[in-house]
Amino acid sequence: MLTENKIKVLLVDDQTLIRQGFGYVIGVQDDMELVGEAADGQEALEMAILYKPNVILMDVQMPRMTGIEATQAILSRLPQTKIVILTTFNDKEYIYQGIRAGAVGYLLKDAEVEDMLGTIRAVFRGEAVFRTGLAADVLSRVAASGLTAADSNQESLLAEPLTAREKDILQEMAYGLRNDQIAQKLMISEGTVKTHVHHILQKFEVEDRTQVVVLALRNGLVK
Repeated sequence: MLTENKIKVLLVDDQTLIRQGFGYVIGVQDDMELVGEAADGQEALEMAILYKPNVILMDVQMPRMTGIEATQAILSRLPQTKIVILTTFNDKEYIYQGIRAGAVGYLLKDAEVEDMLGTIRAVFRGEAVFRTGLAADVLSRVAASGLTAADSNQESLLAEPLTAREKDILQEMAYGLRNDQIAQKLMISEGTVKTHVHHILQKFEVEDRTQVVVLALRNGLVK
């Protein structure tokens, strides 16, 4: 029986040993519930619709439907789901495709257990997690691939334009920085950062920072 206050996690990978290992670690966490394991993208889609997980760890290369295709299909039906791309390959193209598909995190399979668990908890809280060495370049590429100029996108996407400081903070959010890290980098108080983040959420008319980052990346509002 599922516990309401636990993070419901779906694990998707075509390798049985990966599913068993990761599944065991997730299953013994007090704040997590492993709701299912899928061996390919099509099965992931079916299980996501059935169990409505909070977080999905999604492999990339799988039979029937790839992880990128499954990510797009799942988010079109369950937009609140947080999907973390899980792969062996520290490859710019995979990161790029994952972000464009709507993934809010990217994790290598050889990451430390605590990094994996921390990523699950972070994206559940509404943070975006792109911590591989190639992520910064890819985030810039995603921003550059916006359909129109950033200023035009801001006018069409937001009811009220972002201030200069809000743009600065949004940029740091896109790189996965926490409020305390943003405060330290911009030399302002954490309380001030929280206030600006709240205003940014209001202007984007979304409920969490993950949605803000995805919208900003897709519309070229960060670089």
